Amino acid sequence: PPGAWEQWKMAAPMGRGSRGSEPGAAPYGNFPNYSRFHPPEGRVGLLPQGLLRSLFPAASRPLLGLDVGCNSGELSVALYQHLLGLPESSSSPEPPGAGKELNLLCCDIDPELIQRAQQRSPFPASISFASLDIMDSRAREPFLSSYLERFGRSCFDIGFCMSVTMWIHLNHGDRGLLEFLALLASLCTFLLVEPQPWKCYRAAARRLRRLGRDDFEHFRSLQINGDMAESITRILTQECAMELVCSFGSTSWDRSLLLFKSTSARLEG
Repeated sequence: PPGAWEQWKMAAPMGRGSRGSEPGAAPYGNFPNYSRFHPPEGRVGLLPQGLLRSLFPAASRPLLGLDVGCNSGELSVALYQHLLGLPESSSSPEPPGAGKELNLLCCDIDPELIQRAQQRSPFPASISFASLDIMDSRAREPFLSSYLERFGRSCFDIGFCMSVTMWIHLNHGDRGLLEFLALLASLCTFLLVEPQPWKCYRAAARRLRRLGRDDFEHFRSLQINGDMAESITRILTQECAMELVCSFGSTSWDRSLLLFKSTSARLEG
């Protein structure tokens, strides 16, 4: 009989991601065709070649990655290709044994986007896509535990949080952002974060107002504001037992790529 992870794949939960027909109506950041206006190469081009091997020079088993808020998967695939030094062509077949180097779990709240990612993925054996509300602990905990148990692991080697923090913050408030960052820090040995700057918060709120929709519940009460890259760095380093390893610079749309490492002794050999 299938295990919990296999059962989950057969009956993935429906996220609260309905967008309607208006692209601006994406309260969780689940924009259709997101990669057209923020292309993956704008991020992966900032990351050095050989990054994965430099972070894990003595890895003796497949590395595990977690991509939270993966949208329809274009960036997830690009990150996977870049980290493994694979050709950037979706038409190239999956190299035999690629999963021996890295297995990547990608999740998003929007089941439609996940379905698109599953249909288009050139690496189905090594990249898993699943619909998940990462802030729903009742769904998250058995889901992630089941995936990690498949590999006999208790945490992920590297996590990716690419332009997701604002949506968590707007929908769950300051407390939600703190809980989210603490969760990622507890799950990942390394964590690559691309925080949205505060101007993006204002733009997201304006989009909802133009559509005649209610404002984000927490927008006007957020105490964590201003320089969000600095705030997220402070939270992760002062409250979540991580250290800032490197800033890889900023994208053309003015977002920093920040790499953190857990300071707790949990590197798994």
